[in-house]
Amino acid sequence: MSKIYIKYGVLIAIGLILYFVITKLLGLHKYPVLSAANGVIYGAGILMALKKSKERKSKFKYQKGFQVGFMSGAIATLIFVVFMAINMYQIDTEFAQTILDSWNWNYDSGTFIILVSLVLMGVSTSLVLTLAFMQLLKDSWNTTDGNRNQPIK
Repeated sequence: MSKIYIKYGVLIAIGLILYFVITKLLGLHKYPVLSAANGVIYGAGILMALKKSKERKSKFKYQKGFQVGFMSGAIATLIFVVFMAINMYQIDTEFAQTILDSWNWNYDSGTFIILVSLVLMGVSTSLVLTLAFMQLLKDSWNTTDGNRNQPIK
């Protein structure tokens, strides 16, 4: 199980990093609205991880599926935040100030608030997408004849 979410967590992180580098090369990395595409990258990776997990098991349990999806996103978030911290503190120190200026805050909140925002956005995106995808992939409790499972009387 852990091999699946580590593998797909790393793949999601690579996708996020490549997307950031491409937008940076195009000069578009200063527009925070473009980070909405990160949700598509998270979604694709989490869905692939869940499908891989489901095909490996004969009985797909909701808890195990949720763990795979959420942990894939959490690992990707951790790797991406480390990359962004190195980028903002060592490579492109003006990037953080440009983003903070676009937020129109009247006080100096520093680069760390951007990293906290990335963690919150990554974890919440992973949580919501995992919950949504698990509704599609979980095993149905409906019986073959269409009757719902009900307590035995």
